[in-house]
Amino acid sequence: MAENKIFAGPRVRRIRVRLELTQTAMAGELGISPSYLNLIERNQRPLTAQLVLKLVSTFKVEVEELQPSGEAGSVPALKEVFSDPLLSGELPGDTELLEISDGAPNAAIGVVKLYRAYREQQERLSDLSKLMGDGEVGGLSPDRQLPVDMVASTLESAPWCFPALERAAQRICDALEDHRGQMAALYSLLRTDYGIAVQVLPVETMPIWRKRYDRHSQRLFISERLSRPERAEILAQELVLRREANLLDEEVDLLNIKGDEAIRLARSELARYTALAVLMPYDRFLRVAERVSYDIHQLCSRFETGFSQIAQRLVSLQDKSGEHRTGLPFFMMEMDQGGNLIRRLGAKGFPASRFGGNCPKLGIHAAFSTPGEIITERVINPQGDVYLTLSASVDGPQVGVGERVKRNAVLLGIEDTYATAVMKAKDGVGPKRGAFIIEQEDLHARSIAHARQIAGPDRNPPLGIGPACRLCEREDCISRSAPPLTKPLGLDDLVQGFGAYGLT
Repeated sequence: MAENKIFAGPRVRRIRVRLELTQTAMAGELGISPSYLNLIERNQRPLTAQLVLKLVSTFKVEVEELQPSGEAGSVPALKEVFSDPLLSGELPGDTELLEISDGAPNAAIGVVKLYRAYREQQERLSDLSKLMGDGEVGGLSPDRQLPVDMVASTLESAPWCFPALERAAQRICDALEDHRGQMAALYSLLRTDYGIAVQVLPVETMPIWRKRYDRHSQRLFISERLSRPERAEILAQELVLRREANLLDEEVDLLNIKGDEAIRLARSELARYTALAVLMPYDRFLRVAERVSYDIHQLCSRFETGFSQIAQRLVSLQDKSGEHRTGLPFFMMEMDQGGNLIRRLGAKGFPASRFGGNCPKLGIHAAFSTPGEIITERVINPQGDVYLTLSASVDGPQVGVGERVKRNAVLLGIEDTYATAVMKAKDGVGPKRGAFIIEQEDLHARSIAHARQIAGPDRNPPLGIGPACRLCEREDCISRSAPPLTKPLGLDDLVQGFGAYGLT
């Protein structure tokens, strides 16, 4: 019987480089000459079955590593690229595509990624052109929304709670049980179960990336710009993506999100949800939150997390499956310094129709000027609904000389029926620091306070807020940035207010 021969030079070279071996050292282990190994790596000599067995037994590699890649740089993926009309005159044959895929797999993957990014960009530009041509500005159907808008609207319209992902997070927590220390446990599990080594790289090596995974060397690189809570979140997310990939796909399917780019965005958000559930296990987190009276600072310290992470976890405590108890119905929103909304989430869906969130008088805007401080305010909308809000700024990656700090702000809110008792407290009475919910016998008498003592309701009535300025009819607002659509301007040369266009 003829002996099967395999040309796998680039893959043999990649294995040798990963093992940090010279050609002489590897050739000695395989019982062949360095010159013969050199010919193998240049695809001028085949790998015999005996050499394949020797490679597998000596260097503990998987046979699949010597097979043609089925990943993004495979021949079918390259065929998709060169079938584009833009490259119709450049279509190579199967042999040439195989040489590209096997000889330079990383370059092939880069070509495929670049092409797919180009296609997605073309689709976005096409959608945008249609919208501008039709003169539409809002209320788009899901199939006409841009991917990021589709994902955002889907997630904010439904309760921010996924029981199946909570159970998945608990399975990972059970696997971490034998380890001590959150970061050490995550490092250890990635190494033990998946052979992944984690390395923190300096800014000059990873100037714009949070993380990068090298699947050939099985190393996960994390930027030193990230804080410790952010690093822990990335490690937990890597575990989730490997252990619960099928479940993430199932949950995305249930959201009924369409389009490859939108699906990837939604999958990333759900993976982050599960990662936070790993860092803050449901039952333990709820139990500790109630024990410390929802002191945000204590929760950050206890679970080694940040304000934004705590806010999202508080919103998600609505799992009614099994024997779980539910937490308070918080909602939250996050925005950048330009006023761009990053996410809006709610225990019952974000209350956009009632709370709005676009009013410039909200504490989330003032939080940028008071870094490190939690601003607590009671606010009331034109319909008379009262909310208690806690706003704080959240710094992004560490910056170098000449760079400006990237800073977002987060607002955590709750209906006032859950947060009223503390507002009746006398000056000097009650908690002295942090953001608390004070336990009372009546669930609806739970309340939130802050480091600055808040005077009673009679002396400190709720701050009047509204929806977007164009929809707000409050006449006593000096923060107005645009005239209301529902009222005439009524400009008077003799009287001028503080708002835009001389309106009060």
